[in-house]
Amino acid sequence: MAKEDEKPTSVDKGKGKAVEEKPKEPKRDKDGKIIKEDEKLDLPPVSEELSEEDQQLKSELDMLVERIQESDTSLYKPALEAIKNFIKTSTSSMTAVPKPLKFLRPHYEQLEKTYESWPEGEDKVSFADMMSVLGMTYSDEDRHDCLKYRLLSPSKDLGSWGHEYMRHLALEIGQEFQNRLNDDKPADDLTDLALTLVPFFLKHNAEADVVDILSELEMIEQIVEYLDENTFSRVALYMVSMVPLLTYPDNDRFLRTAYKIYSQYKQYTPAVVIAIRLNDKDLIQEAFDATEDKSIKKQMAFLIARQRVVIDLPEDEEDGELAECLSNTRLADYFKHLGKELNVLDPKTPDDIYKTHLESSRTAGLTNTDSARHNLASAFVNAFVNAGFGQDKMMLVDEDKNSWVWRTKDEGMLSTAASLGLLMQWDTEGGLDKIDRYTYLEEDQIKAGAMLASGIVNSGVRSDADPAMALLGDTDNLENKSVQIRVASIMGLGLAYAGSNKEELLDLLLPIVGDTSLDMQLSAMAALALGMIFVGSAQSDVSEAIIQTFLDEDRTKQLKDKWTRFMALGLALLFFGQQEEVDVILETLKAIDHPMSKPTSVLAEVCAWAGTGAVLKIQQLLHICNEHFEEENEDKKGDELLQAYAVIGISLVAMGEEVGQEMVLRNFGHLMHYGEANIRKAVPLAMGLISPSNPQMKVYDTLSRYSHDNDNDVAINAIFAMGLLGAGTNNARLAQLLRQLASYYSRDPNALFMVRIAQGLLHMGKGTVSVNPFHTDRQVLSRVAAAGLLTVLVSLIDAKQFVLADSHYLLYFMVAAMQPRFLITLDEELKPVTVNVRVGQAVDVVGQAGRPKTITGWQTQSTPVLLAYGERAELEDEQYISLASTLEGIVILRKNPEWEEDQK
Repeated sequence: MAKEDEKPTSVDKGKGKAVEEKPKEPKRDKDGKIIKEDEKLDLPPVSEELSEEDQQLKSELDMLVERIQESDTSLYKPALEAIKNFIKTSTSSMTAVPKPLKFLRPHYEQLEKTYESWPEGEDKVSFADMMSVLGMTYSDEDRHDCLKYRLLSPSKDLGSWGHEYMRHLALEIGQEFQNRLNDDKPADDLTDLALTLVPFFLKHNAEADVVDILSELEMIEQIVEYLDENTFSRVALYMVSMVPLLTYPDNDRFLRTAYKIYSQYKQYTPAVVIAIRLNDKDLIQEAFDATEDKSIKKQMAFLIARQRVVIDLPEDEEDGELAECLSNTRLADYFKHLGKELNVLDPKTPDDIYKTHLESSRTAGLTNTDSARHNLASAFVNAFVNAGFGQDKMMLVDEDKNSWVWRTKDEGMLSTAASLGLLMQWDTEGGLDKIDRYTYLEEDQIKAGAMLASGIVNSGVRSDADPAMALLGDTDNLENKSVQIRVASIMGLGLAYAGSNKEELLDLLLPIVGDTSLDMQLSAMAALALGMIFVGSAQSDVSEAIIQTFLDEDRTKQLKDKWTRFMALGLALLFFGQQEEVDVILETLKAIDHPMSKPTSVLAEVCAWAGTGAVLKIQQLLHICNEHFEEENEDKKGDELLQAYAVIGISLVAMGEEVGQEMVLRNFGHLMHYGEANIRKAVPLAMGLISPSNPQMKVYDTLSRYSHDNDNDVAINAIFAMGLLGAGTNNARLAQLLRQLASYYSRDPNALFMVRIAQGLLHMGKGTVSVNPFHTDRQVLSRVAAAGLLTVLVSLIDAKQFVLADSHYLLYFMVAAMQPRFLITLDEELKPVTVNVRVGQAVDVVGQAGRPKTITGWQTQSTPVLLAYGERAELEDEQYISLASTLEGIVILRKNPEWEEDQK
């Protein structure tokens, strides 16, 4: 720094010499006097220029405020009324603060003091009324002045202060309620005040505000009393759409309240959908019995049957149409009707799917060799592609010996014979005749396949004759000397009665779970079958039997068997969707000292929270994936499974919740980069599970990269996941990627086998079938479908030990998730009726005013039509009234009595 006596210098740029700086000119005022640095110009304060009108308003308000502060009490009432009048009649733009509030704000603190000095009485109450409105401009987190003064001035006419005031008051009530809750103080005055806001909000199309305030005050059940014909549907829609964002038990309370609302206004089909979501059998029965209208009952029966729930019918109905709707016996006919209308009834062969002529000529011969392995893959492809249509060119041929079964060997014969069940799916009468002849053959493998086929045909369809029980529950089969016949019979029972909670099966299967003399494969399959049958019911007998098996010392060695994972899965499925109810089992498992107890806990927990999108659970699972296990650890296998289950669990919890899916897909990218081998091979499976039958480009492009991974396990699982992602969609881009993979892996039999399976899945039902477990406008998660998908994925975690070895028949658990993705319209006599519908991308209309369009980018088609994931249909005109709340699956239409032909 320069010394004080030195003159400041600077460098002359031209010559590089130091030159003296000239002193700056001093600032002078208008009279020419020099202004010192520390003196400021005496300028008038900058203020907002007020218009004449505003100035007059400000002066009047200032005068009125002075009057309130004077000692003459007779001036108080007129002055207060005048101020209130100014506030109520002021008009301003939506974004600006009303002028009277703006001009009164500087007086706020003085007015507070004045209020305190006034004696109690009518005037003071009126003053508090005004202060409550002014308090809006002065509130913050700690001060709830708007609410404070409102409580001092009860009023029936709050709405006159306008919408913004009401919303602000509702906000402060919510904040204050939480504060009092934390301090254990009573809050009755707040709840009473909140209830006075409800009618105003409902009258002014602010249903969301009503639900929010009542939810905040934990009294959502009371909303039912305030609704009417015009408001109930919008309130219920908003409540149901909020459920995925709520935690347990609030989500349950919201659904139950929505159920009450729909029931009260005789909206039986949406009510039964909510009862199904709650998985409350009594509630489903109550909704079903609530109406005498036969057609509405039939529509509800279709919805209940879609979820595979079994309910009771009155005796006089047990043989009628209602029973048929409830037992899905007509599903095969409706599916074939769809095939006929879409002209896809002609059977396809595996070669039509492989399109080997499009593969490069160098590898075409290799991928099409006539080996038993290749023929087995073709049997699966043939079954998936022609599923449900009841005709093909390989299995259902006239001569037994011409049947494709003889072109495979060993366990391949089992899977090939079982494929009959898939070809005849849902057609119990015709299907069992076709399968019957295979039950008399000498080969145990083929007999076992026929048993499994019988279970598959009956999956999701029930009949009074109960053929599956008679055949598969027979002691000759369940106690057969051939392990395969026994395994196939048990698996068949699990598929045939999935979700039915059929008590008689306990006597048949529980002894197999607990019998220590049996092979682990049998006990595990029995536990899994029971898990499928009692999925989501927390059946105590089954859970106790499985836990007992884990505790049994005689089983310690057996529990290290590869099949033990299916016993663990059986236990987990019992608690599917049970949320907090699973905690008891988790505590029990903690006490078991065994490598399988931790993985079982993770499986049970992810099943309990499946489809809820619970963020905390996803974080817990990501933590498990971050742990590093030492190589020397003898429990390594259990730890590897633990992390693989955690990865798949992330998808299972996040599925069905759009925002969660985005986040989870990003996390999978990180896990693939930094995860260990056991995590990496599970990631593609989890990516497939997050959007089955919904081929999103960003997902299958990533999977396509993983299908060329150096780790063969990762590549094989990525190929399967591509098939799962496009299942039943015929997606052309995916078909092309899979054809390229067939050439690429022409010399790798395992990978090629999986490519064929993926191609079969992609063209499932010739593009008419979905395996997505969400249905009814993506509101309801089918527990049976999710359980079936999860079982297949658990077997693929170690694909080379199961599906690629000799347990490929586990792929048939996909059957539990298979469902036609159609919209078929019937008249009240259950005969198909053709109407025009608009099909487009679904739009979220929750909370929007008026009657917004629910679909966008629509095309008009005549029923029956196929619906892709995320699509919605609506009737083109009002000639018919739909008895279903959403146009999806099987819908009954009623003629509109007010419709006239010339309205078109």
